[in-house]
Amino acid sequence: MQRDIDRVLVSADRIAQRVRALGEQITCDHLSATESHPAPLTIVPIMTGAMIFCGDLIRNMPVPMKISAITVRSYPGSSIRSQGAKLLGQSIGDLTGRHVLLVDDILDSGGTLRLIVPMLHELGADDVKTCVLLRKDTASARAVTADYVGFDIPDEFVVGYGLDYDDYYRNLPDIVTLKAEVIAASK
Repeated sequence: MQRDIDRVLVSADRIAQRVRALGEQITCDHLSATESHPAPLTIVPIMTGAMIFCGDLIRNMPVPMKISAITVRSYPGSSIRSQGAKLLGQSIGDLTGRHVLLVDDILDSGGTLRLIVPMLHELGADDVKTCVLLRKDTASARAVTADYVGFDIPDEFVVGYGLDYDDYYRNLPDIVTLKAEVIAASK
């Protein structure tokens, strides 16, 4: 896998520092927002890409929480650029009276957040906040608001720390770009 990497965009050390800071900020904001009216927190990670990010994030959030994952597939399947999203499965249940934190790996087209945020409100959430590890510098990503952003990155295809290419590279500790020939060879 190492020979497939073109360059490291965000190192594991920078990721760890930023995730810790995000966890602290989200915790502070949640406690402030619920100070006069305590509301349970539900974390909704979007699988499979957000699993590593979410696991690290919640370890930096010392508040009572419930976790209910959903599965969304960007389409087309292994495309370099997401054109939209399709909900594949969820078992969230009733969110009445709850504050929800939707956690995703990357904001590129905005399709996933546009699909899921209204659904969470329909399930009764009092408040929905969004947290993405990465936000690409694209017009479509800028058109969608994420409440918490780990890193703004250039419009490049990235893998690692949960992000994949054709279901590979999720286990890399850094956010990296792949060599052009690696991507071309798998088309």
